[in-house]
Amino acid sequence: MKQTFIDLLRSTCRKGIDEVIDYLEKSGFFTAPASVSRHLSYEGGLTEHSLNVYRMASMLARQLIDMTPELASKLPHESVIIAALLHDVCKSNIYHPVEKWRKDEQGKWETYRTYDCDYGRFPVGHGEKSVIMLLRLGLELTNDEILAIRWHMGPWNLPMQSYEDKANISAASDRSPLTVIVQNADSLATHLLETDKNT
Repeated sequence: MKQTFIDLLRSTCRKGIDEVIDYLEKSGFFTAPASVSRHLSYEGGLTEHSLNVYRMASMLARQLIDMTPELASKLPHESVIIAALLHDVCKSNIYHPVEKWRKDEQGKWETYRTYDCDYGRFPVGHGEKSVIMLLRLGLELTNDEILAIRWHMGPWNLPMQSYEDKANISAASDRSPLTVIVQNADSLATHLLETDKNT
């Protein structure tokens, strides 16, 4: 999975992509889980999730272009690769393995290995953090890629957001097909492909 991920990123020939790959290696992205408990909460889960989102986003983009050919210019494949694979770069350094206690089927206490996470190092928000990190690493991003990564969570936490945020996500979805595709690909991967795969 790791090599597939890296090969896809390199295929974009985007300025700054080697620096991003180097950072992902050093920050533990390829060994991180996708979540603490919701989906793919095991080593390598974040890479697996990112590839699932990429595959789903690629399928959605192809289908939309078949149905609406004029969208092709707004959905270049390299943008699908970048936005889908790097939407969760913010998770690369937040997880750490821990041991916790639980009762087994016989009611006896046992330890098990899991993860905790710490968002405290750079608490600027989820999608925003991914965009900021990628830009700081020197990756050239298009406006649509920035919007897709920033708003990839879709309306998941909109009740807690301001009127301005709600207006911004709506405007991003209206102007950027890539944003809508990545939002939906992330949701489909998380809720339909990955929910039963936790160990």
